[in-house]
Amino acid sequence: MRPLLLSLIVVATLSASQATQTFTGTISDDICARDGHAQMAMGPTDGECATACVNAHGASYVLVDATNVYALSDQKRPEAFAGRKVTVTGTLDAAKKAINVTSITASE
Repeated sequence: MRPLLLSLIVVATLSASQATQTFTGTISDDICARDGHAQMAMGPTDGECATACVNAHGASYVLVDATNVYALSDQKRPEAFAGRKVTVTGTLDAAKKAINVTSITASE
């Protein structure tokens, strides 16, 4: 009986960790995510700098909130939102601080 109970707890925990969540923040790149775009100055706006860093320096798009920087599984959709506040829907891999993106929409 004990192994069955343990198995159920493990399955429940894994299922819960894969629940779809929403995250709000700004689309940036992993080079400028913490220090801002002023030091790179790859464009007149944060969005243009982020896009330039991705295209010219091999950076990746990320979601930045007040305390975290999340890697994004989808690297095509974020380009349209570079430098803008968005809501990302997806599942979080907490160990990697990465979001498996389902959707991205503009936020106010």
